[in-house]
Amino acid sequence: MNKAAMVIAAGLALALSLPVLAEEQKAKTGESESLYGVPWLKKCSGCHGKDGNSKNPKRAKLAGQHPEYIVKQLMDFQAKRRIDKDMNKQAAPLNEAEMAQLAKYFSSQARKPAIADETVVELGESIYRAGNPATGVPACAACHGPAGKGNPKAKFPDLAGQHAKYVARQLRLFQSGERANDAGKMMRNIAIKMTPQEIEAVSQYVQGLQP
Repeated sequence: MNKAAMVIAAGLALALSLPVLAEEQKAKTGESESLYGVPWLKKCSGCHGKDGNSKNPKRAKLAGQHPEYIVKQLMDFQAKRRIDKDMNKQAAPLNEAEMAQLAKYFSSQARKPAIADETVVELGESIYRAGNPATGVPACAACHGPAGKGNPKAKFPDLAGQHAKYVARQLRLFQSGERANDAGKMMRNIAIKMTPQEIEAVSQYVQGLQP
């Protein structure tokens, strides 16, 4: 092959490879998984819903959640300070700007209300508002507020209308120590004092709080 032919062949090879490289770059940056212009949102919506209201009660509702809390959890999943085989994988490729975009989007969505199980809501309200002095369980409202709205500056999540199954599972994970990304072991020290009945009841109560 003469020199001119080699130059032409090299040029054709480069031209053919450019679209492939562009797609690979899109995948790395999350552009190919964007939705409404938000990188990676398409992937997130598979479990959490396009509007952040997950249909699976074992997955958190992200709609209306404080952006500061969402970013912290994504960073903890990425660093494996919080362990979940799916979320560790999903958070791994995100950069801080993409985390912030996802958090801003989900926090701007309206969380859909839910209904509490009336058979346990009385106990749940008692634990949420007053705790259990006999066993040293403090009132949930002390950190999460009377209406369950949390505290964005302290990165305490908004619990109002959250899935009861998701809340109960997180309390059990704190109780066992499997979830350990709470500052100062705050939630672990609380959950370990709670009975299974109290966990289920308070989880139902917060599900019934109006977002």
